[in-house]
Amino acid sequence: MMQIIVVGIGGFIGSCVRFLLSKWLNGSFPNFPFGTLLSNVIAAFVIGFIIGIERQSGSIGDKTKLFLTTGLLGGLSTFSTFSLETVKLFEDGNFLTASGNIGLNLGLSLIFVVLGLQFASFVKGN
Repeated sequence: MMQIIVVGIGGFIGSCVRFLLSKWLNGSFPNFPFGTLLSNVIAAFVIGFIIGIERQSGSIGDKTKLFLTTGLLGGLSTFSTFSLETVKLFEDGNFLTASGNIGLNLGLSLIFVVLGLQFASFVKGN
């Protein structure tokens, strides 16, 4: 039961942060879903960093890892919103923007997981 509560609290916080980022960025740049992109990229970097630290030292407790990865970062990143926004862009005939959204979300998320892992190595001095 405690695991569910830990994940739920993390998910609440992550979802609120994603909502605020999307509200701010998508309102400022209405032609591209930058809020979702930034949420996904930040979550990718942070999960890479967390897993990198854990791999090197094993110093992240189970509840902390659940709170951060499944909860906070699960709430922050959003594949379903990314998918819906991309479909809407295609439906509106914005094929180049939709394709860019796909490439940026997938490409940058993968790159930022790797950067997070490398940053963890740098921080830990390896």
